[in-house]
Amino acid sequence: MNNKVYPDAAAALAGLTFDGMTVMSGGFGLCGIPENLIVALRDTGAKDLTVIGNNVGCDDHGMWLVLANNQIKKVLASYVGENKILESRFMSGEIEIEFNPQGTLAERIRAGGAGIPAFFTRTGYGTKVAEGKETRQFNDEWYVMETGLVSDLSLVKAWKADAEGNLIYRKTARNFNPMIATAGKVTVVEVEEIVPVGTFDPDQIHTPGIFVDRIVVGAHYDKHIERRTTRPRTENA
Repeated sequence: MNNKVYPDAAAALAGLTFDGMTVMSGGFGLCGIPENLIVALRDTGAKDLTVIGNNVGCDDHGMWLVLANNQIKKVLASYVGENKILESRFMSGEIEIEFNPQGTLAERIRAGGAGIPAFFTRTGYGTKVAEGKETRQFNDEWYVMETGLVSDLSLVKAWKADAEGNLIYRKTARNFNPMIATAGKVTVVEVEEIVPVGTFDPDQIHTPGIFVDRIVVGAHYDKHIERRTTRPRTENA
């Protein structure tokens, strides 16, 4: 078995990045994002990136760091709010955005990982999402053809891994990460803990190690909250 465990995020990305590459990054908002690997990606200086993910982070956090470093030329995402730089660059024509309905984006990534080149969905038919795409009728309903997505490099955040790369995600962090792990030509994962091989119940593994090339234990996790919502404390609370 090849050693998949690397000492830090920079070492885990060494030799994998290049200008013009496509990068997928897991997570939802700031939840379950591979934050240490994103910082390491920024530090590589690779530019003209196409970034695929649910969003592009928010101010000062997540993929925003790569965006702010002028490394991204195109974004495929379902949501781009909370990111003033992206808004500004999109409006000025400096960056291209391909909007995808959230479920369609997830399925395009899953399809890419499964080797499915394209599929049909009803989502977006008759809207701008369908413009320029093939449509077809099945059982009296119209569908839009969407293509599967594959990345040169997938960056994933999981809770735990063993040395063979078998992964378990924790709660809401099990969002885009599992399908992104399968859709990368190379997949690098950061985890909070690496456990001995054989620790996991095979029936509880979310991503098999065959999809994972490199693993690193992340450091300095902080709980970032995009928009804090509170309610007044009641007298009896």
